[in-house]
Amino acid sequence: MPELMVNIDHVATIRQARGTYFPDPVYAAGIAEMAGASGIIIHLREDRRHIKDRDLRILREVVRTKLNLEMAATDEMVKIAKEVVPDMITLVPEKREELTTEGGLDAVSLSRRLKKVVEQVGEKGIKVSLFIDPEERQVMAAKKIGADMIEIHTGSYSDALQEKARTQEYKKILEAAKKGKELGLGVNAGHGLHYHNVKPIASIPEIDELSIGHSIIARAVFVGLDRAIRDMLELIK
Repeated sequence: MPELMVNIDHVATIRQARGTYFPDPVYAAGIAEMAGASGIIIHLREDRRHIKDRDLRILREVVRTKLNLEMAATDEMVKIAKEVVPDMITLVPEKREELTTEGGLDAVSLSRRLKKVVEQVGEKGIKVSLFIDPEERQVMAAKKIGADMIEIHTGSYSDALQEKARTQEYKKILEAAKKGKELGLGVNAGHGLHYHNVKPIASIPEIDELSIGHSIIARAVFVGLDRAIRDMLELIK
């Protein structure tokens, strides 16, 4: 079965809503690891809307599983990654006006820039994942760029309201996962996954890890973070 990496951005979102020092995403990371998460994900955005530099630096000291830093392929973020040295980074598209990440990177058209980032952080031994849409040409581009792994964007699958559309999106994810493994890439998946749609994605044998955040944090409001993560792990199993 795939492992579960938990995105704790929205713990910080709640904190920033009141500009206080709590709830602390660092504390959330500890609970997530004890509940069985294989890693912790944070997205340090250009506008610092939720996760702050302070969070990243402390998490680097305390996370004992794996720290995955989602980031844009900018000079500022590359500099921070090389200083902090997370276990891995996931390169994602980023726009200030978006509520959350909209779609995958266009690894085909951005190949030169992305290849440079892969080389730069590779000097520090940091593994690189590219967040891409489930398209063969994007998977091929990720391999050519030199990424260690891909994270398949599952947003269209998660947003599909009709069974036919959801099935079509599932097939795209399945084929992208198979292609990634065929090329020797690590294969992760995430975005929009929740308790009612995760099982089919978790059943794809080529997927190594699932990246899930919002639905877990939302459920944690009612049942607690430990229980929310354990419930998700049971579904993945």
